[in-house]
Amino acid sequence: MRRPLISYLPDWTLDWLEIIVPGVQILLILLVAWVLQHMLRRLVNRAGEHYQLPMELTMPLKGFLRWTIMIAALMLVLERLGVSATVLWTAFTGFATVGAVAFFAAWSVLSNLFCAFLIFTVGPFRRGDSIELLDTAEKPGARGRVIDINLLYTTLEDSNAGSAGTLLQIPNALIFQRVVRRWKGGEPARPATPETPAVQAATETLAS
Repeated sequence: MRRPLISYLPDWTLDWLEIIVPGVQILLILLVAWVLQHMLRRLVNRAGEHYQLPMELTMPLKGFLRWTIMIAALMLVLERLGVSATVLWTAFTGFATVGAVAFFAAWSVLSNLFCAFLIFTVGPFRRGDSIELLDTAEKPGARGRVIDINLLYTTLEDSNAGSAGTLLQIPNALIFQRVVRRWKGGEPARPATPETPAVQAATETLAS
């Protein structure tokens, strides 16, 4: 019958096995977590370069992945140190409950973040385009040139007469609730407003 592996070890190592084995396991957990984090970071960077995703999107994604891996590795390390699985599960469920409450409390902010992700990936418009938000196809709304897109707002340079230099900050979630009229690369010139007969007569008088 085969002898167990522990019987081949020197006698002085037997007292250290309870420390050496968990220590090696913890080192392996940390090593796997570091390798996994490094691989996912490179994957996100390559996806960002391939799909031309902005830094405003890739940086939070890498942060989310990093913290997820760190929390998972921490729970595994605590389990190797002898913390009860019941305690860990209770702590996890409590954290998940708090996270769910915070999720619903910050729903408006999170919806803007999700809509920003859709704007960056789907590309309904880009910086430099001119857009107009319409409640219906006939009713005019906010109109201007897109000068910035971040995780919460899309900023327009107002193109309405008399509002030169005015900036409009529109929540990203609102854009997906409206009809969007888009002009790629700029906005066409607005048609001239027809003059009334009184204005035409005054213009002719001044010209004579």
